[in-house]
Amino acid sequence: MNNDQAHEVVSKEKQTRVRVKVPGSTANLGPGFDALGMALNLYAWIDMAIADKTSIHLIGKQMEDIPADKSNLIFKVAQMVFERAGVHHPELEISMYSDIPLTRGLGSSASAIVGALAGANALIGGKLSDDELFQISSSLEKHPDNVGASLFGGIVVAFWDGARAEFIRLEPHPHLEVLVAIPAFQLSTEKARNVLPKQIALNDAVFNLSHSSLLVAALSTGNLDMIRLAMKDKLHQPYRAAMIPGMLHILEHATEHGALGAALSGAGPTMLALVDGRSERKRELEDFLQSTLNKEGIEAETLWLTPCLDGVTVSSLSEGSPKLHQWIDREDRE
Repeated sequence: MNNDQAHEVVSKEKQTRVRVKVPGSTANLGPGFDALGMALNLYAWIDMAIADKTSIHLIGKQMEDIPADKSNLIFKVAQMVFERAGVHHPELEISMYSDIPLTRGLGSSASAIVGALAGANALIGGKLSDDELFQISSSLEKHPDNVGASLFGGIVVAFWDGARAEFIRLEPHPHLEVLVAIPAFQLSTEKARNVLPKQIALNDAVFNLSHSSLLVAALSTGNLDMIRLAMKDKLHQPYRAAMIPGMLHILEHATEHGALGAALSGAGPTMLALVDGRSERKRELEDFLQSTLNKEGIEAETLWLTPCLDGVTVSSLSEGSPKLHQWIDREDRE
């Protein structure tokens, strides 16, 4: 799906009610700090409609601590879209459900921002361009990797200089798979950023520049064997390791158990391994991640995922469409 198709599921007319499907994401992939993102087939769904009175329904146990009033992130981001477009819709009906674990380094906040932008924009007939949505979301997140991946799908190489974001989208290798180990504890991005140094040595900067460049080249050319050498980092992972026991052992030894490479997913605490889907060592690798974390007393869930190619999509809903809480009970939501 190209950039212009990212929101074309609905027509360029005002919609009464829309349903947004937005993928989660992983960021950094090791050396690409704040620059590399990849969409994953974990999703959040948002129903949105213009209403006479605001109501916000958050579905699922993990949503319990999220505000259900006008301080809600989705509501506030939607209002940004309306303000930018010069329209006034102060009351909304919003429902949200997410398979993306919160504050685990899998793009939960980015997916909420992107979903809110796409849904609100669809309600007013797509007045804002994809680029405008990308600029808004990058400025809100302060980095473009997660939001770019959730907007456009695939692998995104991007920068945000404080004023403008730019990106190039890469198509993932068809056999690329992703194994994640999601610890039971949460880790906020703010906390994970606070442990990073304000200055780094020149040789560490050069190390990451060369490795991230090599990783982008490997991903863009489909050279999976080179990923093992490219997914090394000296900017953020060494400083965050103390917050995630077992992390360094996984980074150093995952390739010995069948991984193409391993990294901390975003700010963590989720650990990620890239895998050739044709590998016969998937079970071995999964056991390695689980046992490493278990030895440190960390309970973790492992999931096999694939890159999501489509990015955010929006569908119009008819009056007879099932409510989101009814719809999510279906066995297959993809």
